[in-house]
Amino acid sequence: MKKVFGVLLVALLFVGCKQKITPAEVAKINGYWEIEKVVFDDGNEKKYGVNESFDYFQIDKNNSGIRKKVMPQLDGTFLVNDTFENVKVRFKDDQTFLDYNTPYMKWSEEILTLTPTELVVLNAEKKEYHYKKTGAIKLDDYGKKTK
Repeated sequence: MKKVFGVLLVALLFVGCKQKITPAEVAKINGYWEIEKVVFDDGNEKKYGVNESFDYFQIDKNNSGIRKKVMPQLDGTFLVNDTFENVKVRFKDDQTFLDYNTPYMKWSEEILTLTPTELVVLNAEKKEYHYKKTGAIKLDDYGKKTK
């Protein structure tokens, strides 16, 4: 009986600890995000070492904007193209979603975690994408990283 009670208590803690994202916090998503890992629904993970592209989000006060793939260059610039996804932030009950659309398809991801340095989203295939906030890469002086 004690084991059952313990399991229920732990389960309630996980449910109760889910982050509720407010409209004021949505601005944290603006900027460059680098994927760190993907966690699959069976618990397996795929870690990413070096990424050739970052996701760039620009969301306005009306909770709509774009997501774009950008490729960082060693001189601090980004290679970009005209391809992007329209994004709308949607709040439903205690959940927050990113609703994407392009001329070809529509899909949604639930935001599980959003801090100034971390973003975790869950897609329809139950894959969690873990991102870290990043910025331009600029290497000068024989490979020394500069700010």
